Amino acid sequence: MVDAVRSGRGKGRSDNDRPNDHLFDRELDHLPPEARWREWMHRIEATIFAASEPVTREVLARVVGKSCSIDLLIDDIREELRGRPYDLVAVAGGWKHLTRPAYADAIRSAFGTAVGGSGRAKDLTQSQVLVLMCIAYFQPITRGELSSFFGKEISRDFIGHLRGAGFISSGPRSPTPGAPYTYVTTNEFLLEFGLDTLRDLPDFEALEDAGLLSKEKLLAGAIVPAFSSNHQTADLEVED
Repeated sequence: MVDAVRSGRGKGRSDNDRPNDHLFDRELDHLPPEARWREWMHRIEATIFAASEPVTREVLARVVGKSCSIDLLIDDIREELRGRPYDLVAVAGGWKHLTRPAYADAIRSAFGTAVGGSGRAKDLTQSQVLVLMCIAYFQPITRGELSSFFGKEISRDFIGHLRGAGFISSGPRSPTPGAPYTYVTTNEFLLEFGLDTLRDLPDFEALEDAGLLSKEKLLAGAIVPAFSSNHQTADLEVED
């Protein structure tokens, strides 16, 4: 994709310089186009490989030429990774090396958990997963709204467990009377479930367009009314 060197297709690097940036040669003008592109690919892959968290476009732009397309570099790297047991995946607003799903069982046998997220999701109960799902789809949402949805009190301890796992955090205060706190999902949530953004949630647009996902239906208990049965909500009622 050496043509992208001159075309500037995609987003280039930020103009914000970092200390000693003038000592680092991003442009590589002394190299032939193909060698320059290859070196940029290596820099991108090395930067992502060295990071423990997803690497954002802004960070990657610090190691390549100003007019270089990071998207095309990523595409070329991923093409070369075909057939390998790992890939370069867009997740949590950046890119990260992740093993392919086909090797999940082997990794779980070796380490006791899948590699990529924290592994804390497997410890969640069904009720906790459902509440987390509702927060993900309808954020920002208050604890009272969640309680209305499930027909049972969602306690502070219950919310605290999801916060302690790193999957949710406090959002803006609700404009409703009393201005209660709302809750939103975190980057840790995206990373744990292999999502780049919340728009990658399963069938979000299709369910939304079909009218199956709306806060009105949620508060009316019209989405999962069976959840209000006692045996399904026992672990929701952790009182303050």
